[in-house]
Amino acid sequence: MLNLSKIQAITLDLDDTLWPVWPTIAQAEVVLQDWLSLHAPQTALLCSDGEQKKRIRAEVNQRHADKAHDLSFLRHESIRQSLLRAGNSPHLADEAFEVFFAARQNVTLYDGVQQALERLAARYPLVGLSNGNADVFRTAAGPYFKASLSARQFGVAKPDVRIFHAAAAQLNVSADAVLHLGDDAHTDVIGAMNAGMQTAWVNTQAQEWTYDVAQPLTVRHLAELCDHLLA
Repeated sequence: MLNLSKIQAITLDLDDTLWPVWPTIAQAEVVLQDWLSLHAPQTALLCSDGEQKKRIRAEVNQRHADKAHDLSFLRHESIRQSLLRAGNSPHLADEAFEVFFAARQNVTLYDGVQQALERLAARYPLVGLSNGNADVFRTAAGPYFKASLSARQFGVAKPDVRIFHAAAAQLNVSADAVLHLGDDAHTDVIGAMNAGMQTAWVNTQAQEWTYDVAQPLTVRHLAELCDHLLA
């Protein structure tokens, strides 16, 4: 299903492709809450109410709809608004965000991913391509990547074909010489197809394929893909 002779480089989604994202976010939330308890206790009390916290984030998302591609901005602004409403100094938002962001990079790779990345990187240049705000170079996956491009950096998010084309340009290859790997059928697979890339679906959650186009090569994890690419 892949034209192996054409593949010169690989772009990879990060969250839920290389590691499960929500356990990481949940732990980062705990670390942030602990920091707020020490440095901004009124805000910690406010944020301990899950409904208030969700309401603030929803208001920020709505007010800054033009920043939907920038999860770091939205997180920082949510923290700042929480500080303001609780009566703490909004200037604490910078440090609070950095505490969260550092913890957000403390990911746990899926089993076999590190070995798979090592094998892939030995043959192809790898570039991260993410709508999230993980910094791949601050994770255990970092040593295997040549570069990384995020929606926050570029200004638009997948499935917009422009971000796929920008990743190919970083690699100095045409889009049809790139294989894109990701877990999201719409943003990763359909987006890459529309950009003219080859693609494979890393379907870690056993989801159904619901699109009219033919289902691409589908694997349960990155290590399984190596068997197709590097046999």
